[in-house]
Amino acid sequence: MTTDISPIEGQQSYIKDPHAIEQESFNRIRTLSDLTAFDKDQAQIAMRLIHTCGDPGISDVIHISKQAVASGLQAITNNAHVLCDVEMVRHGLTKRLIKQDVHCYLNDERVPDLAKQQGETRTMAALRFWEPHIAGAIVLIGNAPTALFRLMEMVQAGSPKPALIIGVPVGFVGAAESKDALIEFGNKHSIPYITVTGFVGGSAMTAAAFNALLRLSQNIRF
Repeated sequence: MTTDISPIEGQQSYIKDPHAIEQESFNRIRTLSDLTAFDKDQAQIAMRLIHTCGDPGISDVIHISKQAVASGLQAITNNAHVLCDVEMVRHGLTKRLIKQDVHCYLNDERVPDLAKQQGETRTMAALRFWEPHIAGAIVLIGNAPTALFRLMEMVQAGSPKPALIIGVPVGFVGAAESKDALIEFGNKHSIPYITVTGFVGGSAMTAAAFNALLRLSQNIRF
């Protein structure tokens, strides 16, 4: 390992302590973002979403339903199952804080044939294996709008309701529409939700929202 490391010529000093970096990041987010629409717990989630995407302007499109935090924290206390649409979401979760079973069936060997038979995406087909776990679960959808649409179809058809849906799929085809639908569906069926409307989203942001809930469950705040 190289030990004689010196600063780059002309380079300004920079913060190296990880705790100090995180604290300064959230201090700047508070300064740059409008968080007035959120209560103190919701603001923790909103700030983590902003921190993850690097855009203070998204505070205007973050939607956290009234019961989302309370329902999510209760589900965490109950060790409810966590259901992910893709492995990237699962890999983004803070492992040291998770006691729950986390499921993702996208790579299940049964899924490709099922998707082909049904003429649908693999993420849609994978949701068929959520049924035993979905009641009172925390659902994390960060990649596939089709998975979010399918989840709502399943609940409408009689599947049990999850405790919380964190639905932040990304993309230009179906993502914005699926998240708008989630807000309407969640309000109509009394299902708590967290989402970010528009094209922005992704696995990292979805995991970040749940990680913020995990931190709140341990009374860890920024």
